[in-house]
Amino acid sequence: MASSPKRWQVAPPAPSSHLSQFPHLHPLLVQALYTRGIRDSKGVAAFLDGGVDTANPFQLEGMTEAVTRIRRALRSGEQIAVYGDFDADGITATALLVQALRAVGGRVQPYIPHRMDEGYGLNEEALSALAADGVSLVVTVDCGVRALDEIAHARRLGLDVVVTDHHSLGPRLPKAVAVINPKRAQALGNRSSDGCTDALAGSGVAYRLAQALLRSHRQIPVTERDVSLQEGDLLDLVALGTVADLVPLRGENRVLVRQGLERINRMERPGLRALCEEAGLRPGEVDATAIGYILGPRLNAAGRLDDAEIAYRLLLTDDEAEASRLADQLDGLNRKRQQITHEAYEMARHLVLEIDEDPLLLFAASSEFLSGIVGLVASRLLDEFYRPAIVVEVGEQVSRGSCRSIAGFDVTRALEACEDLLERYGGHAAAAGFTVVNRNLDRLADRLRALACDQLRDEDLVPALEIDAEVELSEMSWDVQRALEMLEPCGWGNPRPLFASRDVRVWRHRAVGREGRHLKLMLSDERTTWDAIAFRQGAWAGQLPGAIDVAYHLEVNEWNDQRRLQLNVQDIRPAGSGGGAGC
Repeated sequence: MASSPKRWQVAPPAPSSHLSQFPHLHPLLVQALYTRGIRDSKGVAAFLDGGVDTANPFQLEGMTEAVTRIRRALRSGEQIAVYGDFDADGITATALLVQALRAVGGRVQPYIPHRMDEGYGLNEEALSALAADGVSLVVTVDCGVRALDEIAHARRLGLDVVVTDHHSLGPRLPKAVAVINPKRAQALGNRSSDGCTDALAGSGVAYRLAQALLRSHRQIPVTERDVSLQEGDLLDLVALGTVADLVPLRGENRVLVRQGLERINRMERPGLRALCEEAGLRPGEVDATAIGYILGPRLNAAGRLDDAEIAYRLLLTDDEAEASRLADQLDGLNRKRQQITHEAYEMARHLVLEIDEDPLLLFAASSEFLSGIVGLVASRLLDEFYRPAIVVEVGEQVSRGSCRSIAGFDVTRALEACEDLLERYGGHAAAAGFTVVNRNLDRLADRLRALACDQLRDEDLVPALEIDAEVELSEMSWDVQRALEMLEPCGWGNPRPLFASRDVRVWRHRAVGREGRHLKLMLSDERTTWDAIAFRQGAWAGQLPGAIDVAYHLEVNEWNDQRRLQLNVQDIRPAGSGGGAGC
């Protein structure tokens, strides 16, 4: 099975009449906005301005009931538990809500389940322990919307539960005091008038609850606590969780992340400052890419290999020495995670191809996989082969799997079709997890493969590169780079602009990195020469023709305190091997 070729989909150029409406903006910036459907003058101005968060948290269904119950707990001094998740989104959501509840005088404790011992989401043993510890109200973050049995168990224990979650809804909602999930608006076929979307991360939903609590407390104080915490003080955590969880950076998410990045770059939170210092990030250097590839993986490493509480403590500590120690610990865990992931990926790749040289769905299960890295391995398989990928840690009696999928295969709906074989499951269309007893593992694999055969078409199996414009290499410049920076923060749902140049001369190239996995190039047209890097494309070394077509991002490369532009190459073709749009 060869690595997937890519289909280039070149966006139609914006009409000259459209470009002329924005004479103050660079044409390539206008083209990128046009490609993203941002075309009228009001929409362009609002997008580039970044906007102000005008969402009313009380428009979210269930918010009034949740705030009423939490205020009652605050007033009577009840013990509250914030029940989170062990990934970066869940950790930041937990820290955020604990900080807010403590600010208004709450007696609150965090609970983040251990990935290896407990798995994702609410579990009955943990709820029983919380009840025995005197907790009377549990507020979930980033989990709970499918935990029908567990919440029924909590009710039998006398525990009230408020659910805040953003994962896909099941056929029924749990019988909790309140269920706050933006996808409820989508399920009802409507959207709130204030611009709330159905795509908030778990940290974003927790932030909306914290907003509602802070606003209601300011209006009618529920305790005697003088609250100094401002809503904006929590936005650094929202940005971390939102970017790390790969939710679309459009609408209110983009507004929240943009404001949150400003907070992060002030380095006011001791734990984040220590984490940035450990990673070599200076104030002003943290953007969405830095969260996605540098900070997020370090926060996630705690829950993958050890205990997510390490990352949680880092985010809330006020002690500089403790922050430095925890940041160093996370950095070490992340390096270990990288090595373990690489070894597991090689094993999973072998297991997949051993069964079928060209499978429609990749399924690898082994007792040697760690549950904390199966999602990363599945992502790497998907990146290489562009097929739905499922990687399973086989336990003694129960196995835990993680799924990553492509646009043509909603993996959570597929798991729904296997519900009779599963102990629990949940997630999104593109990413999900499940627990299965071992006797059902083979049947599960067979049924998922059959579903993939039924649902996937040939065109679903070719990844598409959405190219904003075809340009000459000589059109790239610092002026273009500065204009494109106005699109930030870029990420999922608001990708970095992608350009294509045809018939580019290859002056020289060489494999770089571990095992020659990457490619370093020097490219030119008739007027300019560019340095370029092509990650995970080292297989081209020694095989590149003299002229190529190339798809790339323009980016700034900083080295030894020098800033230079370079091309980050996403795909390479021999010159003339493809045509225009959709080729």
